[in-house]
Amino acid sequence: MTVTIGVHSSNPSLHHLRHLSTVGLDLAQDELAPLGESVVFHPYTNGVRTGELLSRGVIDFGGTGSTPPITAQAAGHDLVYTAVSAPRPGHGALLVPENSDIRTVADLRGTTVHLAIGSWQTHLVAKALDTAGLSYADDITAVRSTDDSERLLRAGEIAAWVVQGAQLAAARRTGGLRVLVPTEDVITDRSVFFTRRDFAEGRPEIVAALSRALRRADEWAAANPREAARVAAADLGGDVDDWETALRALPWRIEDVSDTFIAEQQEAADIFHRTGFIDRPVTVADARAVTPAVTPKAV
Repeated sequence: MTVTIGVHSSNPSLHHLRHLSTVGLDLAQDELAPLGESVVFHPYTNGVRTGELLSRGVIDFGGTGSTPPITAQAAGHDLVYTAVSAPRPGHGALLVPENSDIRTVADLRGTTVHLAIGSWQTHLVAKALDTAGLSYADDITAVRSTDDSERLLRAGEIAAWVVQGAQLAAARRTGGLRVLVPTEDVITDRSVFFTRRDFAEGRPEIVAALSRALRRADEWAAANPREAARVAAADLGGDVDDWETALRALPWRIEDVSDTFIAEQQEAADIFHRTGFIDRPVTVADARAVTPAVTPKAV
C-alpha cells in the first residue's frame, strides 16, 4: 500500500520530513520500506482541514497544533492521536503595541484580536480569556490574521495579534511591540499528530514507523538549524536569521501520547464548547488508540 502523509507549512516536523525526502534523505520511506510500504506526501495549505482529509481518505497521517483535532472530533471525525511534540514555550505569543494601555488579558475586553482562527492560537486566546473570566465568544472580536495584521497592530487599528515562528522573531527584532501573553504561560502549545482510527488500530506498525521518521526529521532540524532555516525561508518567505531564531526555540522532540496531554486537550475542548467555538462536547480520550501507536525504534 502507499501511505499518504499530509503536509502543510504550519507543522515544522512534517515540513522538514517532506523536504528531506526531496534531497535524498527519505526518512519516512526508509522506515516503511521494511514493512513493504511506500510513501507519498500530500501538500495542502490549511491545517484546519486535516481531520476532514483523513476522514475522506485523502491522507492517512497528519499533524497540526492543538486545536484542529478537537474541532475535527466535534465535527464527528473518528480520529486517533499518535504522537505529540514536547511543549514549545518559545513558539508564539500574543503581542500588543509597546505603548498600549492594555496591560492584562482582562484589558482585551471589547477589542479586536487578530489570530489564526482554528489553529493552536485559538486555544491560546480562549484559555487566556477564560482564565481572566472572559469569553472568547462574547468579550473580544476574533478576526483571522492577514499579511496586514502587523501593520494594523502597529497603527493601533487592532488591539492585539497572535504571532509565531519567524514573524515573532522579526517583530521582536524590529521592536515597538511587547508580549502581553507568552504562550508558555497559558498552554503547552504542542505539535499534534493523528490519523484515522481504522488506520491506527489496523496498522499500528505503520504509525509507529511514521513516528520514528518524525523523530529522525526532528533530530536533523535540531542538528542543522541554519539549513532548516534556509529551507523554511525559501518555502515560506521571511528572513533566514529570523527563521533560525524561531527554529532554535523549538524542542525538536516527539513524545508518546500521555495522560497529561489528554488532560490538556480536554481542558481546551471544554473551553471551546463553553464559548461556542465547537457546538457539542468532546471527550478527548475517545481519540486514543486501543493499540499503542508509538514504539521505540528497533535496534
